[in-house]
Amino acid sequence: MADNTEQSAEPTATPTAADKRRAARLERRAARLAKQIGSFARRHGGAEGQLAYVGQRGTRIVLVGEDGRWGDLFAHDAAVARGAVERAGITIHDEFDGEFAAKVRTGPYEWKRMAGVQVGG
Repeated sequence: MADNTEQSAEPTATPTAADKRRAARLERRAARLAKQIGSFARRHGGAEGQLAYVGQRGTRIVLVGEDGRWGDLFAHDAAVARGAVERAGITIHDEFDGEFAAKVRTGPYEWKRMAGVQVGG
């Protein structure tokens, strides 16, 4: 019987300079988004969020403040979006379910926009 205790010595890919630059760029984007998320949370007494994947275009970060105000940000990479919300330290919901959606408070602007859609505006 053969001894299978040795692991195969597969070569590991060494990151190229281009890979390192791309990783650094993505890290900066995540840091910038995290700063914006943190700013939103401070202005609105805290925040919770949900990541909505928009296919190849990226990921929408929907934020809902404790005061009911909402906003969103966009990341062109799902990993950047996840990194940003983790770095910001906010609670992320898997779904925009009824309980989470009930926290959203819409204002006159949203109502006017919704009514405009109904009347062809």
